[in-house]
Amino acid sequence: MGCFNFFFTSLMLMVFFSQANSQHYTPDIKQFLSCFSSHYKYSNQSVSDVIYTPNSALFTSTLNLHIHNKRFKTQTTPKPMAIITAKSESHVQVTIQCAKVAHIQVRIRSGGHDYEGLSYVSDVPFVVLDMFPLNAIDVDIASGTTWVQAGATLGQLYYQIAKKSNVHAFPAGVCFSLGTGGHFSGGGYGNLMRKYGLSVDNIIDAKLVNAMGDILDRRSMGEDLFWAIRGGGGASFGVIVAWKIKLVPVPPQVTVFRVKKSVAQDATDVAYKWQLVAPKLDKNIFIRVQPDVVNGTVIVSFIGEFLGTIERLVPLVNKAFPELGLKQTDCIQMPWVNSTLFWFGLPIGSPIEALLPTPQEPPATYSKSKSDYVKTPIPKEAIKKIWDLMIKVNNIWMQWNPYGGVMEEISPSATPFPHRAGNLFLIQYQVFWTEDSVMVTNSFIKDLSSFYEFMTPYVSSSPREAFLNYRDIDIGAKYPSYSTSMDKSRTYGSKLFKENFDRLVTVKTRVDPANLFSYEQSIAPR
Repeated sequence: MGCFNFFFTSLMLMVFFSQANSQHYTPDIKQFLSCFSSHYKYSNQSVSDVIYTPNSALFTSTLNLHIHNKRFKTQTTPKPMAIITAKSESHVQVTIQCAKVAHIQVRIRSGGHDYEGLSYVSDVPFVVLDMFPLNAIDVDIASGTTWVQAGATLGQLYYQIAKKSNVHAFPAGVCFSLGTGGHFSGGGYGNLMRKYGLSVDNIIDAKLVNAMGDILDRRSMGEDLFWAIRGGGGASFGVIVAWKIKLVPVPPQVTVFRVKKSVAQDATDVAYKWQLVAPKLDKNIFIRVQPDVVNGTVIVSFIGEFLGTIERLVPLVNKAFPELGLKQTDCIQMPWVNSTLFWFGLPIGSPIEALLPTPQEPPATYSKSKSDYVKTPIPKEAIKKIWDLMIKVNNIWMQWNPYGGVMEEISPSATPFPHRAGNLFLIQYQVFWTEDSVMVTNSFIKDLSSFYEFMTPYVSSSPREAFLNYRDIDIGAKYPSYSTSMDKSRTYGSKLFKENFDRLVTVKTRVDPANLFSYEQSIAPR
């Protein structure tokens, strides 16, 4: 859900030849380029306008255009043998077909926000298929639906919805540079979730390119595959080209607020009480807790949104959560689309055009992230220890995002996303830095790992659950990335999908038994 310094996660898609083939064939970029050119001859664009090799003048700028984490922007980071900027669905089909012929892995990115850089980095020879030119959005207010291509960002989607209506929205993340292709396929977590669920709970159709290069919709792919790509990560099953989403109603004006409490202002007591009440509040209310270290102490921000007016919100919150001390002067009313800018941290009054992407490279920092689910309230004494450890490390950033509402009502097997009833909130951890130093990088990653270990008694267990869109390679991975190891897949799969993992394996085995679509945390076939 969250995004820091334009960094969050677009869930990548990737394809690869089978493990058997990888043992007998050598990747051949010349063969790939020749194959692509021969299939491309009927296009109205030059091949050089679509494919960039390391010899191309635009290769580096195109590669860096969607790299949001400097950990994967170093000289030693593996670089692709080519970048394909898909400008039509046929480019996606040809890329897959030619990658199979040339035995080259394909990493596919839309927004490039994968926290581990897996959409543009690989452990074997690869090309990058950039989906960002495929960004068409067709909003149909009459039917309350929208077709959105995988390369469109959340910001573009929110902007196009707002152009047609001020009483329609879509449940998704607050980082509007996220690509919809990966964000939706991993779940799509946002501040409308307590009212309307996740993005995947509001998807009604999709277009997917399968291993044969065919474009399938919901009817032709079947309900099992359609189930799998809505939260199971599309990259294990095919390449998402577009989604058909169901828009949700919102009032003309919503209310937002941000209340800050320091430790000296009883932040600990308020944060403790938040755990008890936030999941039980009216489902139109979403209040996030965001602790941060400022000038040697912890400041906790309580950031909220209500699908209604200030006059209705303040009595609701003060009755259930008087410790927060919410006042009318803390609150601001605005159209829903403007609230997306507020959540991103832009100044009140910023034009909605700020939602649209810019052509320059994103400002990047070094970063590492993790996630946890909390099922029982964290004791006050433990919260105090959390603050102390944050101050000691002085670089840990957290978000606590509340559950309850509709999330309690949707079955954990309705989609592959299993983290439903029984959770109080989701934690996102992040550590970030700017120094260009391997020693500094290792130190901060170690700090985050230690913090994560400290949190063990207070979060879910057996398994310790994790959120797919908050990509974390530490919870398990398979190397090489084309491996079919079921044991390795289950290591991370049980944490990400719980009981849904076995059904995902069944779907994978049926639709891709040769394991063409594979990556470090993909579903392996039986």
